[in-house]
Amino acid sequence: MSRTICWLNGYTPFPDPRLAADEGLLAVGGDLSFQRLLSAYAKGIFPWYNPDEPILWWSPNPRMVLFCDEFKVARSLAKKCRQVARREQNPAERRFWVTIDHAFLQVMSACASTRQETGTWIHPEMVQAYYTLHLKGYAHSIELWDHDELAAGLYGVRLGHFFFGESMFTKISDGSKIALFYLVQHLQQQGIQHIDCQQETAHLASLGARPIPRAQFLDLLDQHTKAEQSPWPSGQLLSSGEVVPFAANTHPRL
Repeated sequence: MSRTICWLNGYTPFPDPRLAADEGLLAVGGDLSFQRLLSAYAKGIFPWYNPDEPILWWSPNPRMVLFCDEFKVARSLAKKCRQVARREQNPAERRFWVTIDHAFLQVMSACASTRQETGTWIHPEMVQAYYTLHLKGYAHSIELWDHDELAAGLYGVRLGHFFFGESMFTKISDGSKIALFYLVQHLQQQGIQHIDCQQETAHLASLGARPIPRAQFLDLLDQHTKAEQSPWPSGQLLSSGEVVPFAANTHPRL
Protein backbone atom coordinates (compact mmCIF):
# COMPACT_ATOMS: atom_id res chain seq x y z
CA MET A 1 0.00 0.00 0.00
CA SER A 2 1.38 3.40 -0.98
CA ARG A 3 1.80 6.02 1.73
CA THR A 4 1.48 9.78 1.42
CA ILE A 5 4.53 11.74 2.59
CA CYS A 6 3.59 14.81 4.62
CA TRP A 7 5.20 18.14 3.65
CA LEU A 8 5.86 20.34 6.68
CA ASN A 9 5.96 24.10 6.97
CA GLY A 10 6.88 26.01 10.12
CA TYR A 11 3.55 25.25 11.78
CA THR A 12 2.56 21.82 10.50
CA PRO A 13 2.52 19.19 13.27
CA PHE A 14 4.03 15.78 12.62
CA PRO A 15 1.62 13.13 11.36
CA ASP A 16 1.16 9.91 13.32
CA PRO A 17 4.44 7.95 12.85
CA ARG A 18 2.37 4.78 12.37
CA LEU A 19 1.45 6.19 8.96
CA ALA A 20 5.03 5.82 7.71
CA ALA A 21 5.95 2.89 5.51
CA ASP A 22 8.30 0.33 7.06
CA GLU A 23 11.42 2.00 5.63
CA GLY A 24 10.42 4.94 7.80
CA LEU A 25 10.13 8.12 5.69
CA LEU A 26 7.25 10.07 7.24
CA ALA A 27 7.62 13.76 6.41
CA VAL A 28 9.69 16.28 4.49
CA GLY A 29 10.54 19.90 5.23
CA GLY A 30 10.05 21.96 8.36
CA ASP A 31 13.04 23.06 10.38
CA LEU A 32 15.45 21.91 13.07
CA SER A 33 14.20 24.26 15.77
CA PHE A 34 14.44 23.23 19.40
CA GLN A 35 10.66 22.79 19.65
CA ARG A 36 10.45 20.79 16.40
CA LEU A 37 13.23 18.40 17.45
CA LEU A 38 11.75 17.77 20.91
CA SER A 39 8.37 17.09 19.32
CA ALA A 40 10.01 14.68 16.87
CA TYR A 41 11.86 12.64 19.48
CA ALA A 42 8.81 12.41 21.73
CA LYS A 43 6.95 10.84 18.79
CA GLY A 44 9.77 8.47 17.77
CA ILE A 45 10.80 10.54 14.75
CA PHE A 46 14.33 11.65 13.84
CA PRO A 47 15.89 13.79 11.05
CA TRP A 48 18.28 12.19 8.58
CA TYR A 49 19.16 13.86 5.30
CA ASN A 50 21.99 15.09 3.09
CA PRO A 51 23.05 18.75 3.03
CA ASP A 52 21.58 19.35 -0.45
CA GLU A 53 18.18 17.84 0.44
CA PRO A 54 15.15 19.15 2.33
CA ILE A 55 14.89 17.81 5.88
CA LEU A 56 13.70 14.19 5.88
CA TRP A 57 11.94 12.82 8.98
CA TRP A 58 11.98 9.08 9.73
CA SER A 59 10.26 6.51 11.93
CA PRO A 60 11.26 3.04 10.69
CA ASN A 61 9.58 -0.26 11.45
CA PRO A 62 11.03 -2.24 13.14
CA ARG A 63 13.09 -0.04 15.46
CA MET A 64 16.48 -1.09 16.84
CA VAL A 65 16.58 -0.71 20.64
CA LEU A 66 19.21 -1.56 23.23
CA PHE A 67 17.66 -2.56 26.55
CA CYS A 68 20.37 -1.64 29.03
CA ASP A 69 20.11 -4.90 30.97
CA GLU A 70 20.69 -6.79 27.69
CA PHE A 71 23.93 -4.97 26.79
CA LYS A 72 26.46 -7.61 25.72
CA VAL A 73 29.98 -7.15 27.01
CA ALA A 74 32.40 -9.48 25.25
CA ARG A 75 35.26 -10.90 27.31
CA SER A 76 37.85 -8.73 25.58
CA LEU A 77 35.75 -5.59 26.07
CA ALA A 78 35.13 -6.41 29.73
CA LYS A 79 38.89 -6.74 30.24
CA LYS A 80 39.53 -3.33 28.69
CA CYS A 81 36.77 -1.71 30.77
CA ARG A 82 38.26 -3.19 33.94
CA GLN A 83 41.67 -1.81 32.98
CA VAL A 84 40.19 1.67 32.55
CA ALA A 85 38.23 1.38 35.79
CA ARG A 86 41.22 0.33 37.90
CA ARG A 87 43.01 3.61 37.23
CA GLU A 88 40.12 5.99 36.58
CA GLN A 89 40.47 7.82 39.91
CA ASN A 90 44.27 8.06 39.87
CA PRO A 91 45.38 10.82 37.46
CA ALA A 92 49.04 9.94 37.91
CA GLU A 93 48.61 6.37 36.64
CA ARG A 94 45.71 6.41 34.22
CA ARG A 95 45.97 6.55 30.47
CA PHE A 96 42.32 6.18 29.44
CA TRP A 97 39.43 7.83 31.24
CA VAL A 98 35.86 8.87 30.50
CA THR A 99 33.96 12.12 30.80
CA ILE A 100 30.39 13.18 30.23
CA ASP A 101 29.23 16.42 28.57
CA HIS A 102 32.74 17.85 28.44
CA ALA A 103 33.39 18.04 24.68
CA PHE A 104 30.03 17.84 22.94
CA LEU A 105 31.00 19.77 19.81
CA GLN A 106 34.28 17.87 19.48
CA VAL A 107 32.40 14.57 19.60
CA MET A 108 29.92 15.68 16.94
CA SER A 109 32.78 16.91 14.75
CA ALA A 110 34.66 13.63 15.13
CA CYS A 111 31.50 11.62 14.30
CA ALA A 112 31.06 13.70 11.16
CA SER A 113 34.72 13.36 10.14
CA THR A 114 34.69 9.57 10.32
CA ARG A 115 31.90 9.51 7.72
CA GLN A 116 33.26 12.05 5.24
CA GLU A 117 34.27 9.42 2.65
CA THR A 118 30.72 8.10 2.26
CA GLY A 119 28.91 11.35 3.08
CA THR A 120 27.58 12.47 6.42
CA TRP A 121 24.25 13.71 7.70
CA ILE A 122 26.12 15.55 10.50
CA HIS A 123 26.50 18.78 8.57
CA PRO A 124 26.71 22.30 10.09
CA GLU A 125 22.93 22.77 10.30
CA MET A 126 22.60 19.55 12.29
CA VAL A 127 25.55 20.42 14.51
CA GLN A 128 24.02 23.77 15.43
CA ALA A 129 20.61 22.21 16.10
CA TYR A 130 21.97 19.52 18.41
CA TYR A 131 24.30 21.95 20.14
CA THR A 132 21.21 24.00 21.00
CA LEU A 133 19.65 20.85 22.44
CA HIS A 134 22.87 20.32 24.40
CA LEU A 135 22.85 23.85 25.83
CA LYS A 136 19.24 23.35 26.91
CA GLY A 137 20.06 20.09 28.68
CA TYR A 138 18.65 17.53 26.24
CA ALA A 139 21.61 16.39 24.11
CA HIS A 140 24.61 14.76 25.78
CA SER A 141 28.01 13.31 24.97
CA ILE A 142 30.32 10.66 26.38
CA GLU A 143 34.06 11.12 25.78
CA LEU A 144 36.89 8.59 26.09
CA TRP A 145 40.29 10.25 26.51
CA ASP A 146 43.76 8.89 25.83
CA HIS A 147 45.63 11.11 28.28
CA ASP A 148 44.42 14.55 27.04
CA GLU A 149 43.48 13.44 23.50
CA LEU A 150 39.92 12.61 22.52
CA ALA A 151 40.02 8.94 21.45
CA ALA A 152 36.35 7.97 21.15
CA GLY A 153 32.88 9.18 21.98
CA LEU A 154 29.18 9.21 21.29
CA TYR A 155 26.26 11.59 21.57
CA GLY A 156 22.48 11.43 21.76
CA VAL A 157 19.30 12.95 23.15
CA ARG A 158 17.65 12.26 26.51
CA LEU A 159 13.92 12.74 27.06
CA GLY A 160 12.56 11.73 30.43
CA HIS A 161 13.73 8.17 31.01
CA PHE A 162 14.68 7.40 27.41
CA PHE A 163 17.97 7.91 25.56
CA PHE A 164 18.16 8.28 21.78
CA GLY A 165 21.58 7.35 20.43
CA GLU A 166 22.69 9.42 17.44
CA SER A 167 26.27 8.61 16.47
CA MET A 168 29.61 7.38 17.77
CA PHE A 169 33.23 7.34 16.65
CA THR A 170 36.53 5.85 17.70
CA LYS A 171 40.20 6.25 16.87
CA ILE A 172 41.26 3.17 18.85
CA SER A 173 40.17 -0.45 19.03
CA ASP A 174 36.90 -0.83 20.99
CA GLY A 175 36.94 2.84 22.00
CA SER A 176 33.30 3.53 21.12
CA LYS A 177 32.28 0.29 22.86
CA ILE A 178 34.00 1.45 26.05
CA ALA A 179 32.14 4.77 25.78
CA LEU A 180 28.87 2.88 25.32
CA PHE A 181 29.63 0.66 28.33
CA TYR A 182 30.09 3.76 30.50
CA LEU A 183 26.92 5.33 29.08
CA VAL A 184 24.90 2.22 29.96
CA GLN A 185 26.19 2.31 33.54
CA HIS A 186 25.23 5.97 33.85
CA LEU A 187 21.80 5.50 32.32
CA GLN A 188 21.02 2.73 34.77
CA GLN A 189 22.10 5.02 37.61
CA GLN A 190 19.57 7.52 36.23
CA GLY A 191 16.79 4.94 35.99
CA ILE A 192 16.95 4.85 32.17
CA GLN A 193 16.67 1.38 30.64
CA HIS A 194 16.32 2.00 26.89
CA ILE A 195 18.56 3.35 24.13
CA ASP A 196 17.05 3.99 20.71
CA CYS A 197 19.53 2.80 18.06
CA GLN A 198 17.27 3.70 15.11
CA GLN A 199 18.37 1.32 12.33
CA GLU A 200 19.29 -2.36 12.57
CA THR A 201 22.98 -3.19 12.01
CA ALA A 202 25.10 -6.25 12.75
CA HIS A 203 27.38 -4.11 14.94
CA LEU A 204 24.50 -2.98 17.16
CA ALA A 205 23.10 -6.52 17.30
CA SER A 206 26.48 -7.79 18.52
CA LEU A 207 26.16 -5.40 21.47
CA GLY A 208 22.73 -6.71 22.43
CA ALA A 209 20.41 -4.32 20.59
CA ARG A 210 17.41 -5.90 18.91
CA PRO A 211 14.64 -4.83 16.54
CA ILE A 212 11.18 -4.36 17.98
CA PRO A 213 7.92 -3.44 16.21
CA ARG A 214 7.37 0.28 15.81
CA ALA A 215 4.10 0.04 17.76
CA GLN A 216 5.98 -1.44 20.74
CA PHE A 217 8.64 1.24 20.47
CA LEU A 218 6.03 4.00 20.48
CA ASP A 219 4.39 2.44 23.54
CA LEU A 220 7.76 2.50 25.33
CA LEU A 221 8.18 6.17 24.44
CA ASP A 222 4.74 6.98 25.81
CA GLN A 223 5.64 5.25 29.08
CA HIS A 224 9.11 6.68 29.61
CA THR A 225 9.60 10.04 27.89
CA LYS A 226 7.03 11.69 30.13
CA ALA A 227 9.08 10.93 33.26
CA GLU A 228 10.50 13.90 35.14
CA GLN A 229 13.66 15.26 33.49
CA SER A 230 16.25 14.79 36.24
CA PRO A 231 19.47 16.85 36.23
CA TRP A 232 22.22 15.48 33.99
CA PRO A 233 25.65 15.97 35.56
CA SER A 234 28.94 16.71 33.82
CA GLY A 235 32.40 15.66 34.89
CA GLN A 236 34.41 12.47 35.02
CA LEU A 237 32.24 9.40 34.47
CA LEU A 238 33.16 6.35 36.55
CA SER A 239 32.56 2.71 35.66
CA SER A 240 29.92 2.61 38.42
CA GLY A 241 27.87 5.15 36.46
CA GLU A 242 28.54 7.89 39.00
CA VAL A 243 29.89 11.29 37.96
CA VAL A 244 32.69 13.15 39.74
CA PRO A 245 32.70 16.93 39.11
CA PHE A 246 35.91 18.24 37.59
CA ALA A 247 38.57 19.64 39.84
CA ALA A 248 40.11 22.79 38.37
CA ASN A 249 43.44 21.12 37.56
CA THR A 250 42.31 17.66 36.41
CA HIS A 251 39.95 18.04 33.47
CA PRO A 252 41.23 17.34 29.93
CA ARG A 253 42.44 20.24 27.86
CA LEU A 254 40.18 21.27 24.99
